[in-house]
Amino acid sequence: MKTQTKLLTFLFFIISTFIFSQKNFNEKLLDKKLTALQEVTKTVGFSVAIVKENEVIYSKGFGYSNLEKKIKTDENTLFAIGSSSKAFTVALLGIMEEEKGLSFNDSPKKYIPELNFYNKELNNEVTILDMISHRTGLPRHDFSWYLFPIENKDSLLARVKYHKPFTGIRKQWYYNNFMYLAQGIITEKLTNKSWEENIRERFFKPLNMSRSNLNIKELQNTTNVSKGYVLENFTTNKVIPYYNIAAISPAGSINSSAKEMSNWLKVWLNDGKFNDNQILPKKYIQKAMNPLMLVGSGIADEKFPDQHLNSYGFAWFTSSYKGHYRLEHGGNIDGFSANVALFPTDKIGIVVLTNQDSSALPTLVRNAISDEVLDLEKTDWKTYYEEKIDKLKQSQKKAKENEKSSIILNTKPSHSLIEYAGKYNHPGYGDFKIKLQNDSLFAHFTIKKMYLSHKHYDVFIPYIIEDNKLDTISDLGIYFNFQTNNLGDISSTKLKLEPTLDDIIFKRTPEEVDITKEILNKYVGLYSLSGTELKIFLKEENLMLFVPGQPEYTLTPIKENEFMIKGLTGYKARFEVNKSTLNLVLIQPNGTFTAIKK
Repeated sequence: MKTQTKLLTFLFFIISTFIFSQKNFNEKLLDKKLTALQEVTKTVGFSVAIVKENEVIYSKGFGYSNLEKKIKTDENTLFAIGSSSKAFTVALLGIMEEEKGLSFNDSPKKYIPELNFYNKELNNEVTILDMISHRTGLPRHDFSWYLFPIENKDSLLARVKYHKPFTGIRKQWYYNNFMYLAQGIITEKLTNKSWEENIRERFFKPLNMSRSNLNIKELQNTTNVSKGYVLENFTTNKVIPYYNIAAISPAGSINSSAKEMSNWLKVWLNDGKFNDNQILPKKYIQKAMNPLMLVGSGIADEKFPDQHLNSYGFAWFTSSYKGHYRLEHGGNIDGFSANVALFPTDKIGIVVLTNQDSSALPTLVRNAISDEVLDLEKTDWKTYYEEKIDKLKQSQKKAKENEKSSIILNTKPSHSLIEYAGKYNHPGYGDFKIKLQNDSLFAHFTIKKMYLSHKHYDVFIPYIIEDNKLDTISDLGIYFNFQTNNLGDISSTKLKLEPTLDDIIFKRTPEEVDITKEILNKYVGLYSLSGTELKIFLKEENLMLFVPGQPEYTLTPIKENEFMIKGLTGYKARFEVNKSTLNLVLIQPNGTFTAIKK
């Protein structure tokens, strides 16, 4: 009996020592610090998990997944993780390297022959590794997928041909989501399966990530799901709709929980293994732990000079955090923010998921946890944030004052508002329409509607409309600057969508109007122009113009009596009654000519 007691005491000592070695921090103190960060950032809710080697040593939810119904968050609550998804996409290529003979130094065109870039240098020299490390010389061009989403990946990638670079290959790091779309498509070509199928089969199933999913429809059809929120005026949380990122999914469509993401961390902390199953090749893990491209100057914050060598690798930002090597990646999509971090040499992993749009909380919580778990000098991250937010408020206030002072008073648009209406197109982005409604202009994008407020001259400021309410708080930071052609018509609008490039120009096509066949028949006939006979006739319900020696032209109605001449930029035809005579007025870049109906 005494022997058994001694044995039990010994086993209890061993187990207690093991648990202590796994979790060498004060859990209650950590709870208190994380709650303080939640309060200072005014975050509705978040979840966190900490992994040590192959064990979850801390997992918890804070606040609410649904503020209105006061539903509490826990470690199983699903959040959108945004760009923290990227490491999954590159990891698929790591598997393809072992199984399909892919090389990261290959040209992406080897697998996607139809992929075309803006210039010859990109087409001939860019590699998969360049796309992974954001060093292609392309800026983000994010409005291309955000304002103009489509479901077909190949069609979305085709827009890259019209995306202008701002520098040469490998000269500067610059984030680009389209290059991760391309990586997802490469795995589709190699496996004859969709990126989504590959993610489920290669990661979700073997990692027991049974509740994790890959689109908003799946998210809405499950339980314990967080709503997304935006903090308005630094004071009030407002629920916002889920954003379906559609075809750009390989860059950031995963929805998951802190608990299930902890299994993903275990893979990275254990040479690619999970429960003795080799999920990722060990060679890939060893390679993917390394940086590829320096980000910025290397020191992100002068207040923390020991956080240096900031670089980017295989969908991980790499740096030194207070002397400890760290990999991490954030994620942001409407209503949600995330951060996933690894300390490979310390065998520590951290995941933070929150339901606040563009939130500082994941970074603050990650850092606070790192200080505790790694037993580092403690930074007061709450005060750090308060100082940062005060500076941000001041800068935003100054920006609004500058915006107000930059308005040139007593100016008006050069045309009547109806003349700005029409369809606007850029091949690297897509189409949107501007419509006149109740004496105001509205821009209609694929899933967004904006009110265009006149600033001065032909410049308008866009404000997003959500739930039929005008959002005057969110600042898109862009203007609609309308241009005219040689005829004086509104021909395009310029949008400053990329800070590193000139304005993106969207060309205007006037909106077609419906004209009855009875009215069109009035215009049919022969017209004399300086001895030349012009013919106006109907063909398949379209009004046509025939000029001797030229092809037939289709006349596209933009007003009851005014038509664009299809195929001839800057040419119009207008029918005018002069006393009892019907005239055909041809408006051209080289002049205006009048033909009289016979």
